[in-house]
Amino acid sequence: MKKILIIFLMILFVFIGYKVIYKYKTSSLFTTSTIDPKQINEVKRLIVGNKKYNQSVAFFIDMKIPSGTNRFFVYDLKANKIIDKGLVAHGSGSETNIKGKLKFSNVPNSLTTSLGKYAIGNCYYGKFGKSYKLYGLDKSNSNAFKRDIVFHYYFDVPYQEQKGYICNSFGCPMVNKKYFERTAKIIDESESNIVMSIYY
Repeated sequence: MKKILIIFLMILFVFIGYKVIYKYKTSSLFTTSTIDPKQINEVKRLIVGNKKYNQSVAFFIDMKIPSGTNRFFVYDLKANKIIDKGLVAHGSGSETNIKGKLKFSNVPNSLTTSLGKYAIGNCYYGKFGKSYKLYGLDKSNSNAFKRDIVFHYYFDVPYQEQKGYICNSFGCPMVNKKYFERTAKIIDESESNIVMSIYY
């Protein structure tokens, strides 16, 4: 009886040890979430004292992070911390066929992501369901509205982080529906425009 108990305990310890190691390995596959302080300061300079923009929250998208890793960040500007994060697709035209390297453009029909700061406008219902109009605030994304660059969800965008890359958009910041619903709630409850900054 003692032998059986000892064998059972050994199997249990091995199983628990495996679970702990597996959890560590899978969690360490992905980079630690941080936002470039320069980007945060630029947004703060833009919005300070301007009632047109939300003073409490902003969205940041770091295009240097692979698309299979969380790179869309909801940031509390008062507490200076990330309060939510998720996956986001970039434009198919931004692909270069060089691993880890993207290109960006403001040119209509280029299907690329445009870098810069955006004001998130009103929602509407189009071919991707609920979406938000985006207005480019910089020279690098001044054609956003003309290019129909909007913030929307798409069912093929996964919710969980994963190895490798996710699907591409036509240039829009495109997220998973579940993540979109959380961010949409923040946008809808805001009395002023939330700024979204896409950088590389």
